[in-house]
Amino acid sequence: MSHEGPESMDRGRPVSVSTTGDASEFEGEDLVIGYPSAEEPVVDGERIRVEPGAVTALVGPNGSGKSTLLKGLATQLSLDGGAVHLDGRDVHTLDTKELARKLGLLSQENVSPNSLSVEKLVEHGRYPHRGFFDGLSAEDRDAIERAIDLAGVDHLRDRQVGSLSGGQKQLVWIAMVLAQETDVLLLDEPTTFLDLHHQLEVMEIVETLRDESDITVVVVLHDIDQAARYADYMVALEDGSIYARGPPEEVVTEELLADVFEIEATVEATDWGPDVRPIRPLHEDAPTGSPSDSQE
Repeated sequence: MSHEGPESMDRGRPVSVSTTGDASEFEGEDLVIGYPSAEEPVVDGERIRVEPGAVTALVGPNGSGKSTLLKGLATQLSLDGGAVHLDGRDVHTLDTKELARKLGLLSQENVSPNSLSVEKLVEHGRYPHRGFFDGLSAEDRDAIERAIDLAGVDHLRDRQVGSLSGGQKQLVWIAMVLAQETDVLLLDEPTTFLDLHHQLEVMEIVETLRDESDITVVVVLHDIDQAARYADYMVALEDGSIYARGPPEEVVTEELLADVFEIEATVEATDWGPDVRPIRPLHEDAPTGSPSDSQE
């Protein structure tokens, strides 16, 4: 059963969403996305339009298809059907460098030589803007410095990547993708496996991008409270289908938490967005209000 709301709505809480005409339009139509090893697609016939200049969070339980959807939008997975458009152009018609100038992706599978310095890794973010034999231009160096500053990793610039903690590495990878200076930025679970301090640092970067630039951000998040606090719009997935979409105040409901996340919870409106208080897991054979199987 679909519980989708409007694709674009004004927020009920005060946030700064870019309303200039410079933000990019990004959408997927009739998307069919799967894996070669699977008989059935994970995402089958879905449509998503991302609000320009805003932060959209993809949420859902494990296996709901949120990372698969993001990979399809990022051309990391081939589409079995449908199309992805960036400012009206099919992304599959863009050459590799042109696409990399417009669309940035922070995936979960980041690998680099451990001996590489942080500054050198961030420099790699400028590859779409340079010729093969070109050195760094003044524009490149300015972009690198802005990315390092925004990610808060200036104190790490001379460190080798292999010597960093998991949280520090994630911030450095974010700096690299920021150095690309793309119109659209896709982040696949950027806070997973990080301690709370580094989670909040990552989400503060996302918040700054939303408030101080025209970048359109799509982020996959496990933490629904973080999504509700930092995102302007949310898309909730269940079994590869979009269950609901809209601002957090309309998406995060006790009904959605029961149907999609299979938990009983209360939702309270706050100045930061909906506050979710989990109570217990729900089980198919246990009606609401009865003890869970684990208590038998």
